[in-house]
Amino acid sequence: MRITFYAHASFRLDSAELSVITDPYDPAASGFTPIDEPADLVIMSSATDRFHSDPSHVRGEPVVVNALVDVPPGGVTVRDVPIRAFPTSESLTFDFGRDPDANAMYLFTVGGVRVLHMGDVGNAIEPAVLDSLVGQVDVLLALTGAHATIALDDLDQAIAAIAPRIVIPMHYWHPRGVLRIEPVERFLQRYPEAMISRPGLTSITVDPHDLPQARRIIVLDQAR
Repeated sequence: MRITFYAHASFRLDSAELSVITDPYDPAASGFTPIDEPADLVIMSSATDRFHSDPSHVRGEPVVVNALVDVPPGGVTVRDVPIRAFPTSESLTFDFGRDPDANAMYLFTVGGVRVLHMGDVGNAIEPAVLDSLVGQVDVLLALTGAHATIALDDLDQAIAAIAPRIVIPMHYWHPRGVLRIEPVERFLQRYPEAMISRPGLTSITVDPHDLPQARRIIVLDQAR
């Protein structure tokens, strides 16, 4: 399975059978260029946040799933992709000038690889949710920009509890973006250098039969 980092919280996941895009951003609001590629399935953490829920620039005729409302408690399978959702919200302490938006983390499987997208969660993850995710996640797409999203201390605790084999940072400061959030280095400096890989690529291939024995943090270049 191939993972490509578009920008912010948006990734493309390709298997031999289909392609999935996560949390597409609004290009005008975010500062990032349009995705402008086709997909079979788009999964969004909500339908209310322009930085996470604009599939208008995804080509083709993808099925669009809002994880917050379209995924029942027991999960759902869409285009042969099993999806489970974990409702949450933006930070309950950050001052948005409005009420924090509800959204959902979501766990899905593509090409035999189990991927957890953290959506836009802004608080410590509930212990019961962490317990349900133990041993269920191969790749964690992790919110590392802090501020309105999960605090880095709470993120560290979630990573330790869930124990993914690969962590891919997302949702951090980029010079093309408009959000004043933390750069990825703030997250990386909390971990040993030997754990971190910077392949200098926008994509990597993950083999479900050849996952790293020790956890790896892989920083992908941004494609958009």
